[in-house]
Amino acid sequence: MGHKTPLYQAHIDAQGKIVDFGGWDMPIHYGSQIQEHNAVREDAGMFDVSHMTVVDITGSDATAYLQYLLANDVAKLKTEGKALYTGMLNEQGGVIDDLIVYKAEHLGGYRLVVNCATREKDLAWMEKHSHKFNVALSEQPELAMIAVQGPNAIEKAKQAASEKVAAVIEQLAVFQGLPCGDWFIGRTGYTGEDGLEIMVPADEAVAFWNALLEADVKPAGLGARDTLRLEAGMNLYGNDMDETVSPWQAAMGWTLALKDDREFIGKKALLAEKEAGIEYKLVGLVLETRGVMRSHQKVIFTGSDKTGEITSGTFSPTLQQSIALARVPRDTGTECAVDMRGKAVPVRMVSVPFVRNGEKVYKPV
Repeated sequence: MGHKTPLYQAHIDAQGKIVDFGGWDMPIHYGSQIQEHNAVREDAGMFDVSHMTVVDITGSDATAYLQYLLANDVAKLKTEGKALYTGMLNEQGGVIDDLIVYKAEHLGGYRLVVNCATREKDLAWMEKHSHKFNVALSEQPELAMIAVQGPNAIEKAKQAASEKVAAVIEQLAVFQGLPCGDWFIGRTGYTGEDGLEIMVPADEAVAFWNALLEADVKPAGLGARDTLRLEAGMNLYGNDMDETVSPWQAAMGWTLALKDDREFIGKKALLAEKEAGIEYKLVGLVLETRGVMRSHQKVIFTGSDKTGEITSGTFSPTLQQSIALARVPRDTGTECAVDMRGKAVPVRMVSVPFVRNGEKVYKPV
């Protein structure tokens, strides 16, 4: 048996199929992964993401500490609640984890949300590098988190929330998070749709979940979360990047703040890799015939003996075809195929995201 979120019984009551996910007992679906996916694309769905790890960073050196710890620069966060996506790297430039950091003046510092499967190593790494700074790291296990996503997510979340919480939701900009008492509401997500990630005290999570149900927000499991994030071209830690992969090779170059004198962990390795020539890149693939691309399948190129590898692959319910992210050599052409059971099946290399706001947006490259 794994860890259970405060909403575990709610998942059981909704006939959720429970699986192990990073040591947590979580719902993979509630009967139909495709219906849950479509609910988010077309209306509003909600996910229990209480397994994510929330860490508050406070103290007089909080900014300097995070500027050293993270590859993106928290000095960009000029206003209360503004959020930043970034990698936390090792000295070799590999990605220890990807995370979101919010400027949290009401706490006297910052709030970080990191992946559940990397919790122990993340906390150990953060603690290891905190000692030369005047900072305090405080995990917040008493918080549950519910993600409400979709074109109607914000309006339905306002219906389900108190007047005070609804007023905070109303004023949120995209990629901003603000407090309301013990609640913290972020206009962020992992689906390619507008929506919210709402942190609530654990003992209030079930009541809010039920209020969202009454507002006709559909529960969605981890299966739909994965197909949604892949359509949105968003990386999954452990699939599309890890400690052996640099941001350059994981389509995360845009998260690197390299133009100032700031030193951060992994910067020297990143600059050296760029100077030597980045060997691989992450691209999108679309299969225009029958079949489904899967992780670890080989990508082969016309006129080259170099190969790539699919990092994430699935069937896209929105596009009604198989899509994938793949890490491929930078110096090959775009004419390629995927080795599927020994057969080279042609695929099209495309830009990502594949889908934005429910619409196809990818283009051939």
